[in-house]
Amino acid sequence: MLNALWLAFFLIAACAGLYQWLVLSDPDVFGRIVQSLFQMAELSVSIMILLFGTLTLWLGFLRIAESAGLINTLSRWLSPLFQRLMPEVPRNHPALGLITLNFAANGLGLDNAATPIGLRAMRELQSLNPTPNTASNAQILFLVLNTSSLTLLPVTIFMYRAQQGAPDPTLVFLPILLATTASSLAGLLAVALVQRIKLTDPVVMLWLGAAAVLLGSFMALLAGLSATALSALSSLLGNLILFGLIILFLIVGFIRKVPVYEHFVEGAKEGFEIAKSLLPYLVAMLCAIGALRASGALDALLELLRWIVAGFGMDTRFIDALPTALTKPFSGSAARAMMLETMQHHGVDSFAGLLAATVQGSTETTFYVLAVYFGAVGVQRARHAVPCALIADFAGITAAIAVCYWFFT
Repeated sequence: MLNALWLAFFLIAACAGLYQWLVLSDPDVFGRIVQSLFQMAELSVSIMILLFGTLTLWLGFLRIAESAGLINTLSRWLSPLFQRLMPEVPRNHPALGLITLNFAANGLGLDNAATPIGLRAMRELQSLNPTPNTASNAQILFLVLNTSSLTLLPVTIFMYRAQQGAPDPTLVFLPILLATTASSLAGLLAVALVQRIKLTDPVVMLWLGAAAVLLGSFMALLAGLSATALSALSSLLGNLILFGLIILFLIVGFIRKVPVYEHFVEGAKEGFEIAKSLLPYLVAMLCAIGALRASGALDALLELLRWIVAGFGMDTRFIDALPTALTKPFSGSAARAMMLETMQHHGVDSFAGLLAATVQGSTETTFYVLAVYFGAVGVQRARHAVPCALIADFAGITAAIAVCYWFFT
């Protein structure tokens, strides 16, 4: 699947470039495409520089948590649920605790913490994979749920809106929460259908029901807060929990006589090695995306969608926010740039600006996550990971559009 997609990006870019040259008399298009290839290669290196520091830091702390037994404790708590969702993962396996930490970090909008934890979880799942170059069922479920990006506190979206002058940065909080919930649910159902996971199992139903009650209670609690209080709580809670985890790892490690400094260094070395292996995969994916964007294929697609939507007599205002939606599965930085450009051009509290922010918080960068997570463990055959992840993306984007029409029109 990855081979076909990667090739398709370049072939579409080539066809769009030929059209611009031969039909639109724009011979400079190929220069822009080539320039984009070099720019994306440079961007890949810039991303790797950031990942080196982030991975070494968090994998160092995770090694302390693992040595102190915290990862195993989380695994024991979640074994009943994940034994049913991931039957090939043994009871109390360290991967289960790491998966839990990854979901918690994503839920709080802590991307820098979630990525290294997720990479470590993928490596643990890879240790159980009988076919190392092919994604296992457990890896696919983990990746799809990761790309659906269930976010309870989208702190970074609030920050971008505040930077653009929004009087109420948290205005999109509930729309994002509803859209990202739809995305995660669609991803889980898609994988469960393909892998024949029994979601009607009493244990699974109990966990899903409890999560629904907690989520509903959380929404009811936050709904009574003012926008200022909600924004302050979001920022405080996210950073407090993040730093609290670090202190917890260190204190429990010290109490259980773990040499914390030595174990941190060992984990940091592992992070350095993982980061080195990611660069080829990042260059491959980002360069293909850059060529597609520079060829004008994306702009042509938007105009086609606007024409189709207008033909059905539907409101076309959401088309102005689609660049964020269309680029989000491929590149987080490109989608972020699209969102900010939409806010600047149409207004931070315009319908397009609000929808772009909601879309940005509703899903994850599917192909980036796929390239990084599978690339870190050498998986080349993704099986049904891409279709299921795209189903989650589609559900999240569709829900974001529907919710924004509901909330803001």
